[in-house]
This record gives sequence, structure tokens and C-alpha cells, in this order.
Amino acid sequence: MQYPLPQDDLDLAIALTPGFWSRFGGARLFITGGTGFIGSWLIQTIQRANDRKLSHIDMVVLTRDVNRARHQAPFMFERADTTLVAGDVVDFSAQVGALDLCIHAATDVGDPVRSADRRKAFESIVLGTQRVLDFADAHGVSRFLLTSSGAVYGTQPPGLERIAETHTGAPDPLQPAAAYGVGKRAAEWLAINSAEQAGFIVSIARIFAVLGPGMPLNGTFAAGNFLRDILAGDAMHIQSDGSPVRSYLYMSDLVVWLLRILESGTTGQAFNVGSEHAVSIRELAQGFAQAAHLDASIEITRIRDPHILPPRYVPDTRKARQVLQLSECTPLHVALTKTIQWSRSAITA
Repeated sequence: MQYPLPQDDLDLAIALTPGFWSRFGGARLFITGGTGFIGSWLIQTIQRANDRKLSHIDMVVLTRDVNRARHQAPFMFERADTTLVAGDVVDFSAQVGALDLCIHAATDVGDPVRSADRRKAFESIVLGTQRVLDFADAHGVSRFLLTSSGAVYGTQPPGLERIAETHTGAPDPLQPAAAYGVGKRAAEWLAINSAEQAGFIVSIARIFAVLGPGMPLNGTFAAGNFLRDILAGDAMHIQSDGSPVRSYLYMSDLVVWLLRILESGTTGQAFNVGSEHAVSIRELAQGFAQAAHLDASIEITRIRDPHILPPRYVPDTRKARQVLQLSECTPLHVALTKTIQWSRSAITA
């Protein structure tokens, strides 16, 4: 069961994107991945703007199971401004009328069962992206946002503090585990190629680590697993030596960045989306414990080799800040506190 996201976060995202609502008021938006973590934040933000009579945007949302989506989140999917369309992203077909905008946010990366089948995950990314691009073209979309990933850069060199869009690294195609990153690189090429042929504008958001209310608790990411342990009153388990370095963008900030990229991005441009505030996985766990006001234990499964630099996954976001005037509004300790408070409330609702 899903629960409504914090209205103050939605209102902040709306307040920081005034140009989007004035420019696209009355538009029709097609979105994939709408029942997922990122998609639900985007949909609820737009619905909130509609409720405040700022946008009048109609949404068409692709989902594998319409009945399940409505059962899980009736507050989100039983509305006149939101139409559900059943189908798999790879081969769906629907008659939805003319569209203006498209956000392709479908991904199985947070689902440990689906992402475990690497070939299927790769095919879903690549074939699904081409299907959505063709659908967007056929229905008159003028602007298309592809949510890509920092995984397109491959392994970040440990000595590189932040990774920029100009980095020439790539996932190793000889590693089966690189299916997600290789697939996202192919998806980016497909999007740019379709934009050139069809004439609509494609903007690309390379998303790094994020956290916030509603994030998956049993996925493949440390933040969600730490939150799960905190809510259960268990020790937090770190499946490494605790030294890997990450950074985390709060979800209301992410929505602002994505809407601004959709509004003002240009074809042939990709923007890193994430925080530049780097923390180790151990520090993240400690941050969760402090935000939860608990003396929670942290169990680390491996011993660190002091002669090896810890792996990093931290973006350089100067391009987004300079070109689109974007910024990170929510400090990590505030993000952790808000996420824990909302999650506790959701459990008792």
C-alpha cells in the first residue's frame, strides 16, 4: 500500500518550478514508471499543482496492472486528471489521443527480483525505451525526458572526487553485471537518434543516488535497507567494509531537477542529477541512527584494506547548476529526518 507524500515537499517542488506550470498548463503528459519511487513523486507533485489550479495537466500513466495500481494507491490513481493504461513498457499499445510531453521513468533497478534477470533487465531498458520513443512520436510529443543513470559512466575512478558529464568512462560490456549501465547507454543513444529523426526535443537526466519518503525498503540499495532496519528496530547491516562513498539527493529536490530539465533541456544534452555532498556508507548508517534518535547498532561484514581507495559514486553537478540554475535545497540530515518521520507515520496509518 502506498501513502500520500508530504504536502510540504510537494508544495516546495511546485514553488521552485513556476516556469513549468505556466508553460505547460493544460498539457497532456505520458509517463512510464508511474507506480515506482520516482514516478509516484512526479505524479503526486503534478496532481498537487492541479489541485491548486496551477497547471491543469492531464496524465496518462503506463502500468503493468491497472487494478493493482488502483488498489495500492487509490488516492493517486482514482482521479479525473490521471488515466491508467495497462501494458508492459516493451510492447504496450494504447489509443490515448494527442500528447504534449513524455517522461520515461520505467526501470526495474529497485526490484531485486526483476533486476536479477540481467538479460531481461537489459531488454526492458533498451526495447522499452524504443517503444516509448515510437509511441511519443506517433502521438505528437514535443518534449521527452529520459531518466538515465550515473551507471552510464561505469566504475568511477576512486581518485576522481566527482564525475562529470564529460567523463569518457563506460560500463565494461564484458561484465554481465553491467547490464543496467550498458542498457542505459544504449537507451540514451536511441533517444537522441529518435529526436533527430522525429524532430521532438529529448533531454536526459543521469540520476545518481536518491532517498526520501516511499523509497523501496527491500531493494538493492543501502539507504532503503537501513531505513527498513531502523523501522524494525534491528541493527543496520552493511554488506561491505563501510567505506564506499555515495551522495544522496532528497526526492523533492529530484522532482525540481527533473521538471526543470524537461522544461529547458535541449537535445544532445545530458545532466547529472544528484548531490555533491559525499558520505561513506558507514556515515550514512550513522546519519540514519542519529535522525531516528536511536542508539542503533551497525554491523559491518568486512574489514577495510587501508591500502585501497574506497569506491565512489558522486556526481559533478556544475552543468545543471550553471545552465539550469539548479541547486540542492535539502541537507542530508533533514532528508533523513523527514524520511524516517514519514515512514513511521505510514506504518501506523
